[in-house]
Amino acid sequence: MSLINTAIKPFKSTAYHNGKFVEVSDASLRGQWSVVFFYPADFTFVCPTELGDLADHYDTFKALGVEIYGVSTDTHFTHKAWHDTSDTIKKIRYPLVGDPTGTITRNFGVMIEEAGLAQRGTFVVNPEGVIKMLEINDDGIGRVATELLRKVQAAQYVASHPGEVCPAKWTPGAETLAPSLDLVGKI
Repeated sequence: MSLINTAIKPFKSTAYHNGKFVEVSDASLRGQWSVVFFYPADFTFVCPTELGDLADHYDTFKALGVEIYGVSTDTHFTHKAWHDTSDTIKKIRYPLVGDPTGTITRNFGVMIEEAGLAQRGTFVVNPEGVIKMLEINDDGIGRVATELLRKVQAAQYVASHPGEVCPAKWTPGAETLAPSLDLVGKI
C-alpha cells in the first residue's frame, strides 16, 4: 500500500539540533513543508555524503519554507558524537532525529527488520502532515539534494496551482500542463 496522500502517523522522539537535544514529533512537521530523510546509520560511508549535500543546500530549502529531518535508528547521543567528530556532519543545521525503537522508521515503512536499520527513504510532507512524495533507494545508491529540491518545488507548485501538473524535467518558471480532454494524445 502506498503512503502517498496519507497522513503521517503519530511519533515522538529526541533529536540533536544546533548543539541541543530537542523533542521532535509528528506535530513538529505540521504547519510547514518538511523533508523526512531516512538513512541507515551514523559513522558510515554513503550517509555522510548525503547529509552533507543536504547541509550544503539547507538555506535554499529553508527559503522555500521547508524543514529537513534526518532520521536513523541511532540515538540522539550517537548523532551528537558523530557531529562532534565529523567535519561533514558539523555543517548540519537541521535536526538529526534518533529513532532507536524504530517507531518512526516503521511508521514510514522503511525499516529493514533483520538489520534494525532504515532504508534510504525520502519523504516530502505538506503542511497538513500528508505525504506528497516518497522515494526509496537501495543501500548503495546515494541521493542528491538538488534532485530533491526540484521535487519539493514541484510539490509546492502543484499544491498552490490546482488543475496544473509539473511534467518531467520541470523547474520553477518552466511551463506546466493543465490536463484536459483537449490535451489527450497531444503530448
